[in-house]
Amino acid sequence: METGKSFKRNKFAFGMGTIGRDMVYSMVSMYLIVFITEVVGVTDSVLITITTIMMLARVFDAFNDPIMGVIVDNTRSRYGKYKPWMTIGVVLSAMVAVLLFMDMDLTGSSYIAYFTVFYLLWGISWTMNDISYWSMMPSLSYDQKEREEIGALARIFANIGLFVVVASVIPVTNLLGEQAGSLKKGFLFYTVILVIIMLVFQMVTVFFVKEPPVIGGKDQPKTTLKGMIRALTQNDQLLVTAVAMALFMIGYVTTTSFGVYYFKYVFLNENMYSIFAIILGVSQILALLAFPWFSKRHPRKTLYKSAIILIVIGYLIFFFSPANMIFIGAAGILLFVGQAFIQLLMLVFLADTIEYGHLKLGRRNESVTFAIQPFINKMGAAVANGIVGYTLVISGINSLGEGELLSERGLLIMKSAMMLLPLLLIVVSFVIYRKKYIISEEKYEEIIESLIRREEG
Repeated sequence: METGKSFKRNKFAFGMGTIGRDMVYSMVSMYLIVFITEVVGVTDSVLITITTIMMLARVFDAFNDPIMGVIVDNTRSRYGKYKPWMTIGVVLSAMVAVLLFMDMDLTGSSYIAYFTVFYLLWGISWTMNDISYWSMMPSLSYDQKEREEIGALARIFANIGLFVVVASVIPVTNLLGEQAGSLKKGFLFYTVILVIIMLVFQMVTVFFVKEPPVIGGKDQPKTTLKGMIRALTQNDQLLVTAVAMALFMIGYVTTTSFGVYYFKYVFLNENMYSIFAIILGVSQILALLAFPWFSKRHPRKTLYKSAIILIVIGYLIFFFSPANMIFIGAAGILLFVGQAFIQLLMLVFLADTIEYGHLKLGRRNESVTFAIQPFINKMGAAVANGIVGYTLVISGINSLGEGELLSERGLLIMKSAMMLLPLLLIVVSFVIYRKKYIISEEKYEEIIESLIRREEG
């Protein structure tokens, strides 16, 4: 376990790597569909095709994640097993992200073909970086509280990146578009800026994080595909965490993906979205900063339950509130404070299943285990993109002409897809966790003691 200056250096160098990563990921996962529908402009049939391709591509890429986990776990190099793939992945995904927002002046089937190729490449290249980056985290400490510190700081930096994009994407792309002569170029130049930031901060992690030795890490045999399947299917706590995380992420991403459309077609003022995003971003970052204080005073189960209560109240206020920023802002604060706590809790739950699996199955698989996180994020995003894309067609939003308003029926369809469905999924996720997850703080200490005895014996 790292202590003192070494731990602090690792904590900050690792956490800073998420800033630009989450900027670019947010741009692609949340605003590529906005770019396609609101900037490029496509027909309903093309939008349905692209939405389906996005879903299938995410599913395909998600199933590649455990394979990438095996590759990372089996990597032996002078630079460690994480940093080589982290570097290759960030460079490739940076290039592909730019190509996704490039104005190729294509339409119809030509645009669909172009989009399909580079969207698939985006997923594959991002997987290289994402799995190697996050699977490094549990190797930096065995102490649960230190892991929470590392995870909290990483999530804070990630949310800074996320909400900088959410708050700035509309005004900055409009400004750049005015200067460059088109909104398409505005989106492209904005993406280039985000990509440069991503590359800079990822290099901070690559050059300044020093990995400490791990228990049982010496001369561990390479993981086979059979071993990968065993690690994923026979670790019951990993499976419970995966299901709970997947349901939560589908709900969370669905809600956030509707944001621009909600303010544009309900409030009829998309510029309000940036103000709303700043409020939410500050709330979520403050929640993550406060998490270690709450964690020292309350068990994780209590924190999870409290976060779920905040989310339920927030969704109900959001759904029934009038078009008033005070009500919407209050609902958003409750939602995103609760979601910040749950995102961090699920990250450390996942990290703790590594030692549980190590004890139960006899080998340590950080990257295979943490491949579940991007797998879940992609599956969640695939389902969420499908919900959003099909809702835009069913509600009539995509076919609205200039100056046309959304009907009451269309409004109800969008609000239900944005709030009621996600709320149901998040509550079910909590029920699964409460009934099936057994790695309490006390249980984790027993696991670590057993692993140390096994190594010494």
